[in-house]
Amino acid sequence: MFERLGRFVVGRAWWVIAGWVLAAAAIILTTPSLSDITSADQESFLPRSYESVQATELGQKAFPQQATATAIIVVKRADGQKLTPADEAKVGQLAQALKAKNIPHTSGYLTGPPAVAPDKSVQIVNVGLDAPTPDDPALLDAVRDLRADIGPELANSGLTAGVAGDVASFVDNEDTFNNAFAVVGVATIILIIGLILIIFRSPIAALLPVVVVGVVLSITTGLVAAAGKAFDLSVSQDLQTILLIVLFGIGTDYILFLLFRYRERLRAGDDKRTAMIVSVQRVGEVITSAAGAVIVAFLVLLLASLGFFGSLGPALAIAVGVMLVTSLTLVPAVVSLLGRYVFWPSKAWQRAPKATISHRLGTAVGRRPALVAAASGVLLVALAAGVLGYKADYDFSAGFPQDTESAKAAQDLQRGFAAGALAPTEVYLTTSNGSPLTEQQVNDFAAAVAKAPGVGQAQPPERSTDPSVARVNLLLNENPVSNEAITLVREDLRGAVHAAAPPGTRALVGGTTAIFADINSANNRDLSVILPVAAGLIALILALLLRSLVAPIYLVIAVLLNFAATLGATVYLFQGLQGEPGVTFQLPIILYLFVVAIGTDYNILMIARLREEAREGNEPHEAAAIGVEHAGPTVAAAGLILAGTFAVLLLAPISFLQQMGFAVAIGIVLSAFVMSMFFVPALTALIGHKAWWPGHGDERPAGGPHAPPEPATVAKG
Repeated sequence: MFERLGRFVVGRAWWVIAGWVLAAAAIILTTPSLSDITSADQESFLPRSYESVQATELGQKAFPQQATATAIIVVKRADGQKLTPADEAKVGQLAQALKAKNIPHTSGYLTGPPAVAPDKSVQIVNVGLDAPTPDDPALLDAVRDLRADIGPELANSGLTAGVAGDVASFVDNEDTFNNAFAVVGVATIILIIGLILIIFRSPIAALLPVVVVGVVLSITTGLVAAAGKAFDLSVSQDLQTILLIVLFGIGTDYILFLLFRYRERLRAGDDKRTAMIVSVQRVGEVITSAAGAVIVAFLVLLLASLGFFGSLGPALAIAVGVMLVTSLTLVPAVVSLLGRYVFWPSKAWQRAPKATISHRLGTAVGRRPALVAAASGVLLVALAAGVLGYKADYDFSAGFPQDTESAKAAQDLQRGFAAGALAPTEVYLTTSNGSPLTEQQVNDFAAAVAKAPGVGQAQPPERSTDPSVARVNLLLNENPVSNEAITLVREDLRGAVHAAAPPGTRALVGGTTAIFADINSANNRDLSVILPVAAGLIALILALLLRSLVAPIYLVIAVLLNFAATLGATVYLFQGLQGEPGVTFQLPIILYLFVVAIGTDYNILMIARLREEAREGNEPHEAAAIGVEHAGPTVAAAGLILAGTFAVLLLAPISFLQQMGFAVAIGIVLSAFVMSMFFVPALTALIGHKAWWPGHGDERPAGGPHAPPEPATVAKG
């Protein structure tokens, strides 16, 4: 099948390219924008069955005047002394003066209850920030305008103020974020171009992945947006970045797979067209199987209860599908026309290097597979043991620079009030039949929840315009986004709040901590479902590719072991050596996307080459040696590019970006160099012919060795 595809693409190269140009233009011009289906609400990605979502919906109905977000003005004396009555009066005047300025998208300017800290260290003014969505840029401008007006109002008063809150934090760290991702984008292109220049010594080969991925990204975003509109799907605002990284990762992999084999065939004496036909024939099945495994891994995310995962899966599957078609049609068409000029101006492609590192590594694997398998396996197991100490961390603010205005104001706020003051836990009380709540019911409930486990302070109850609903904001003793607070809400606080509800009423716990508690539960459930299902489906694809039941088993085990080793290595570094309270809660799914899914590519490339060498009549040990020698450079190059891209994130001054950068970089390094280059080939050599049981994947086909097609049979376009 792939030989016929290669003949068609090479024989009709100009038609294939023209078809791609027309299809790309049609898709880009007629499909909607990705921003049309983007959502920023974290709780909107949770199913309605979770209590925090029910509490959010009740709060939006019962308190329609509540703002989209909140900015907290934290005022204190410049000399560090306690606030005086005159100071408190000045803060009240500040609130009124700011309100009179009618700053767009702000409201409220409430100085209670309570506004003054028990120790008189700070006083706060709560400002509502109103916009259609939490990620509206107008909210950022509102905080900037607010800050600009505070200074003149407090001039010569002996008071100083800072604005805290999520929006204020984003304003302070916006440049850091943008710079970090800009650096990653530039570094990705530099690494791809630089490494491919080193490998092939050709600017044309180096620029090819960049140009191709740019085209595919434009097409993919249009198709994803169209699918989102058609099936009413929302996607995270992070999708654009994830799509870019995934496409550069797999796109570079597939193009390198093709270029390395094309160069090999040119060295063997094939003309440019025959070389490409044979390359597509030999590598097409590998690329298709690798893409199939990645697509399956992404589509398994549809089983997730978290909407973030569910929406991410189809989008990434579409991206991989487009990249697969591109790699088997557009890229071969372009390269077949360029021929040897794809490696211009270098002439090194004409001769096979001798005594290379990959040759020596292959020889070592072939001679001592037991030692290599044991050493690489022990390394992976030792790193995987770190998973036993894994703790999820939900505190993004702790990872930001702490010298910003929002960070300092948050610290002042938490010193003066309970630790949870920045993100109160919202407790709602409502009657079961819609009848009005009595004052007695509300007061008794408020008094009871104020004594619930972990509560530092309870604010006075608020009555809704709906007489059947009331709200009590609880300030926890713990940092509201810490593991301790999340565990407290999930295990103790919710139970105590539910028990405190008077007969005929029910209580719901919402707010940031409750949302993260539910995300934690959903995340644990999703990973327990996604990983086994993905492993089973990837094993099925490998079984179909290899016509074997044995090899897929140890290949999937290797992938899962590599996942655990990557997470364990991250725990050792950040929780162990650096003393962090945990690693970012998003890390397991990030590793699933970039280490399990994409890392499987390297395994498939290597095992397919091992099978190919075995079918050429080489014994298992010799096949392993030759397979590592020829497939090793491809795996190494692809792994270095992707790992290097993420390693750049270690330069970002934000903890969770550093964690993500290190984890994915080390995961790809382990996938490419430890698992694919040593562990899998060594195991395959040890198991020998039984690795291909019950099929005969390592036996020479009846027609003899694979022979390249005759040049005379190539159609001319």
